[in-house]
Amino acid sequence: MRYTRYVALGDSQTEGLGDGDDAAGHRGWADRLAEQLARHNPGLLYANLAVRGRLAAQVRAEQLAAALELRPDLATVMAGMNDLIRPGFDAAQVSGVLEEMFAALTGAGAHVVTVTFPDIGKIAPLARPLVPRVLELNRHIREAAARHGVILVDTYALDYVTDARMWSRDRLHASPIGHARFAAGVAHALGLPGSDDTWSAPLPALPAPGALRSAAAEARWLATFAGPWVARRLRGRSSGEGRTAKRPLLTPLP
Repeated sequence: MRYTRYVALGDSQTEGLGDGDDAAGHRGWADRLAEQLARHNPGLLYANLAVRGRLAAQVRAEQLAAALELRPDLATVMAGMNDLIRPGFDAAQVSGVLEEMFAALTGAGAHVVTVTFPDIGKIAPLARPLVPRVLELNRHIREAAARHGVILVDTYALDYVTDARMWSRDRLHASPIGHARFAAGVAHALGLPGSDDTWSAPLPALPAPGALRSAAAEARWLATFAGPWVARRLRGRSSGEGRTAKRPLLTPLP
């Protein structure tokens, strides 16, 4: 399958947070995938509409119409984690929003790729009470993807995805290794030349950290990342306030 117009929709993961910074720019898995697509599809045009902090309904409201106007033949949709970690989460409602995007994009002729979410309780132990939400949302996503012929990259089934090396220090965004692995997973799901299943192989084993070191790491994470995140939520603030898509138009890669 040749692709000429790739559009990425989503939140901070698709924007690329954790793989670069605001000063130098964020790369991320979608940029990495676009680079691989371009190697086999000369003239590929790529747009990335994702904005950090967006809920699924905001992705639909702000990005879907723009994506459809760009007439993609390939689209990726990753959203829902920002909903999942908030009070009042409703898996059926969030998956319904995702399914609307699946339906609209496939109905317009695009091949669509989406993802299930990993076991966040293994990434951040304090998030273990949210694991039932992850399981429910993933179930709905699998069903919605099947109904619309959407390609699904099922990360929950892979234990290594929760390895600390796959995540940046905030444990919310993938690390460069994580972004590279996921881009390779999407490439494999699409059957791109040169792709294979090595992206799903476990990372080399490391010695388990001691109890004291683990406790210290949790304390640092709480003070540095979890605390400020909670404070923003209490003030009704979002990390994406005032931000727009980094690549709103279809343009060729450098």
